Amino acid sequence: MQQSPSQKAHAVGINHVAIEVGDVGKAIEFYGRFLDFEIDEQNDEMAIVYFGDQFINFIRNPGRKPDQMRHFGIAVDDKPLAKRTLEAMGVKLLDSRFLDFLDPWGNRVELTTYTNIQYTKADHVLRGMGLGHLKKSDEALKELQAKGMAPKNG
Repeated sequence: MQQSPSQKAHAVGINHVAIEVGDVGKAIEFYGRFLDFEIDEQNDEMAIVYFGDQFINFIRNPGRKPDQMRHFGIAVDDKPLAKRTLEAMGVKLLDSRFLDFLDPWGNRVELTTYTNIQYTKADHVLRGMGLGHLKKSDEALKELQAKGMAPKNG
């Protein structure tokens, strides 16, 4: 019997992404050079790295093969700063209309500016992260308003 749309669970968001790395400690060191985060758990096989109310799970896999198109995106508060830091680290940025690069294990990462995208953290979470000053751009608000996910007056 076919389920009706009302009989399906609603996807609310992404809680976490697990990525494979060759060395968990070196992954924390690499990502920690350009991102601010909290480490919840860490051992030689895995680490849980929190960005406020979401996390990335680093999983050790020394045989990791590089990604081609598969990628994950991280929203940041200051994309130009992240780009400058990555360049200073010697990270090769990919030829893309986005700020994409491969981490040392071949995971393709796309950095985007939080204020310019629809994805939204709750105000209390942003405040808890020290980012309560971030406000969505007019374009991002229009996209959210078109879906009924933001008030028409901002």
